[in-house]
Amino acid sequence: MARRCTVAALAVAIAIGMAAPAAYAATPTASSAAAVQRNAVAQGLYELAYSARQNAVYVASSGGFGDGAGPAQVLKLEPDTLAVQATIPLERKGFGVVLDDANDRLYVGNTVDTSVTVVDTAQGKAIGIVQLMEKKVGKDGKASYTHDLRELVVDGANHRLYVTGHSGEGSVLFAVDTQSLKLLDTIPGLGNAKAPGLALDAASKRVYTSNLLGEVVVVGTDTGKVEQRYKVTAEQPMNIALDPAGPRLFITDQGSEMIRKYQGSSIEGFASTHPGKRVLVLDRSTGKELASIPADAGTLGILLDAPRKRLYVTNREAGTVTGYDSDSYQKIGEWSVPTHPNSLALDARNNVLYVSIKNGDKEEKGAQESVARIAL
Repeated sequence: MARRCTVAALAVAIAIGMAAPAAYAATPTASSAAAVQRNAVAQGLYELAYSARQNAVYVASSGGFGDGAGPAQVLKLEPDTLAVQATIPLERKGFGVVLDDANDRLYVGNTVDTSVTVVDTAQGKAIGIVQLMEKKVGKDGKASYTHDLRELVVDGANHRLYVTGHSGEGSVLFAVDTQSLKLLDTIPGLGNAKAPGLALDAASKRVYTSNLLGEVVVVGTDTGKVEQRYKVTAEQPMNIALDPAGPRLFITDQGSEMIRKYQGSSIEGFASTHPGKRVLVLDRSTGKELASIPADAGTLGILLDAPRKRLYVTNREAGTVTGYDSDSYQKIGEWSVPTHPNSLALDARNNVLYVSIKNGDKEEKGAQESVARIAL
């Protein structure tokens, strides 16, 4: 269990992430604190998704680790009050999520078990587990998984799920058939480093990934091979958002000291030259840098609302969510959501943003973590 705790802690660092709800007493910033509502719902919260079809917010709860850990589950929240409507038990700890709303499926990454749990959102229950890799016996004689998971993306129309598998000795992309729930392919070549970022351009049959070697690696979903890779100035390229109307790729450059130490100890010849804390804008066809948008400490999650020309990011260490005009790159708002805002989901119809929030070191061990609702 000690090894699993270490893996999970690193996944959070590179993230990968009951009581009645009440307005959170946030410090006013560029946007009114009154727009932020918050509810503590369970231990070990990670990623979340908003379902227009079910009119609900789904958030993965790993339950935490060690003595006093809670159950692994997906929580279904009422979107206006954040009250827990239902709990969906999981056999394995849940971390990353992706929603295929049209097909009533929520896919939950079981990071430390290198598998994906499939949840039927219409029935409100888990219906299967896809094992992506088997354990291997190491030099110490113990069996363990060689890769852990982070992000998931789904191509519902073509019945495909893609998941990044992390390893310093060679990260991979898993491709899953969502009808048979079978692993179709394990695609190598994402780099000999953690590969945090993942985004899908289904129309162009391309998956975009990032890694801690400072690269963007592009995989063809039609060829099952790496089609392109380019170096970027981001040292810690994390989450990715794609502009559906053009060639732009937005990528958070976190600037975490913990990750910088990890890079220094695991990447030969690594020398830090940029503090991060920004969003990098690239031409995804060439890798050309188009802009560098200053952000706050620990820039991590990213979400593009293309119709409204808005870009939102979580600043994990600063405890804030920042909004930008996605054309001018000017800041248009900021919301305080301490301690560690993690991932984002959008109710596009009602213009509401949801944020999963991790506890910090000062919170009581085993305390429930929170989801925030931001009325934009």
